[in-house]
Amino acid sequence: MDLNFTAEEQSFRKEVRGFLRAKLPAEISRKVLDGKRLEKDDFVRWQQILNEQGWGATGWPVAFGGTGWNAVQQHIFDEECADAGAPLQLPFGLKMVAPVIMAFGNPAQQQRFLPRIVDGSDWWCQGYSEPGSGSDLASLKTRAQLVKSGDGDHYVVTGQKTWNTLGQYADWIFCLVRTSTEGRQQEGISFLLIDMKSPGITVRPIIMLDGEHEINEVWFEDVRVPVENLIGEENKGWTYAKFLLGHERTGIAGVGRSKRELKKLKDIARKETANGRPLIEDQRFRDRIAQVELELMALEITNLRVISAEGEKKRAPGPEASILKIKGSEIQQMLTELQMQALGHYGLPYIEEALDAAWTGDALMETYADHAAPLSGRYFNFRKTTIYGGSNEIQKNIISQMILGL
Repeated sequence: MDLNFTAEEQSFRKEVRGFLRAKLPAEISRKVLDGKRLEKDDFVRWQQILNEQGWGATGWPVAFGGTGWNAVQQHIFDEECADAGAPLQLPFGLKMVAPVIMAFGNPAQQQRFLPRIVDGSDWWCQGYSEPGSGSDLASLKTRAQLVKSGDGDHYVVTGQKTWNTLGQYADWIFCLVRTSTEGRQQEGISFLLIDMKSPGITVRPIIMLDGEHEINEVWFEDVRVPVENLIGEENKGWTYAKFLLGHERTGIAGVGRSKRELKKLKDIARKETANGRPLIEDQRFRDRIAQVELELMALEITNLRVISAEGEKKRAPGPEASILKIKGSEIQQMLTELQMQALGHYGLPYIEEALDAAWTGDALMETYADHAAPLSGRYFNFRKTTIYGGSNEIQKNIISQMILGL
């Protein structure tokens, strides 16, 4: 495997950098790089800018409106976007439900939903986890009953979803619902697309440790869903769910964003401390930076191998995606931990106002203010990375069974 980028790939990197310098709004980039709070309009605006360039769906086939880029091009694009401070393209539509619609949806569903995902018209969210059905997702209880009537066959959905990310902004939600109680739990699950404006849907916020409203509970009370919003076959949703989770776990690796945070860690460690000696001169701390950097390099190579194989075989990532999920989430946590340690007592207080773009800092923290003010909230937020998308304990079980054969 040649680990050096070709001349064509280096030229492509220059093209991406030029586009980012010209088109990425400075105020949005500054928010991202400084750890400020992003609003819905920031995400939508950036998606629309990318769509105008023809880069709205870098991982999609050309036939569905994507770029048709290979794995290396996607990797370069993600890395450059992260380094420049571009907002994360929300994965729920682009990288999660869209591949399911492409693979298992019918032509009418593909024509209806895919263009509105890529141009930013529709914001999607996920309806998987339930109280008591997180890692054991197959035990979900949200019920969808098929009703045949003269004015159109439809499902009536009743139940609750939790840990729903950014559903307060969403236009649509893709849901796993129980349509049968016969046989194994996995055999009675279906995959539904539900309009969030439907009567009977209630979104209730869950406020996190950092005080932010990022996640929700979503309640369904006799919500009517047209039967044409069923993906694939009834009671086959578990197959589609596993396909989707492979894409989600690959995306969790977050190599580009971790590279950006590694740079930030080194920047903090190079600042002079109270005794005038930068922390990076401490051998023990420097060794810890080197360790996480080596692990990140190994993750990057593994990630390239997995997404390259995905493109060649035209399939969703298999159990190898679990490796990316485990290492990617652990590295993200390690980087926030090292940043906190590097900042010492400056990293302890959490200043919620510091997440506002207009916040100008605290004179007592001027040396580290840009890094310290939002960091403790980010540290707490990143405790979730080893849990969502399937906990790392579950991923280790997948690896042991499907790769090691234990």
